[in-house]
Amino acid sequence: MALGDITRIRTNVSALGALNALKANNARNQNAALRLATGKQINSAADDPSGFSLSSTLLQQARAFGNAVDNVSDAGNVLDTAESGLGQINDILGQIADKTLQAASDTQGPNERAAIQNEVNQLGQEIDSIVNTTQFNGTSLLQGATLTFQVGPSGSDTATFALSSSFTSSALGVNGLALGTQALASASLGSVNSALNVVQGALQNIGALSDRLQVKSHDLSQFQLNAAASASRIQDADMATTQLEKSSSDILNQIAMAQLAAANSSPSMLARLF
Repeated sequence: MALGDITRIRTNVSALGALNALKANNARNQNAALRLATGKQINSAADDPSGFSLSSTLLQQARAFGNAVDNVSDAGNVLDTAESGLGQINDILGQIADKTLQAASDTQGPNERAAIQNEVNQLGQEIDSIVNTTQFNGTSLLQGATLTFQVGPSGSDTATFALSSSFTSSALGVNGLALGTQALASASLGSVNSALNVVQGALQNIGALSDRLQVKSHDLSQFQLNAAASASRIQDADMATTQLEKSSSDILNQIAMAQLAAANSSPSMLARLF
């Protein structure tokens, strides 16, 4: 740094040096004030180009992971809806099995079997009603639905929910059960048991996918936290350190102003020589 000569007054080098120091310190002071106000170490790309780019990428990843967590939650709601409908159908099939087994015994007379037949028919209609009302956002879930869920930030990270068959009473083979005689009722037991196996198999698949999505949600949440934490270490300001820098800059500003005033008044001492 150039040093001034008090005997040369045309250019006050000392004052210019103090002024430059004041400007530089004031810039640091304003930067520290901005960091305190925003809580961010990097407020523009000029502050740290590579850090700005990396923190932006990490924040975008954190948002992507957050969106994926929401998608997984929505997918879980879809599975819960389908499971609820299938659970009710499974319970109804259990009742139909009980009634069919009851009708398969000759302890039941024609009137009793007719009453059982009517009850089984009504239960079959209820299965169809459940299938029709088990929907999510307008999509029927129990009539051969295949849905693909985006469960990650990349396009290939998906999960598929597929119930390839329908679960209506007709598709399950329980809408035309004949229970008028012991032989017919006994033969119908096979159809009911087959329907139970189909529904229970679908419930097992839903349960397995639900378990997978729960693990996925936990993993995504952890990834989101890690990405956000990494971005924070790069972008967020250390408030304690920044406040100390601001306090130091305030003091230096006061000193620089005093030195600038002194440097400006120094040439006036030469007037004593005249």
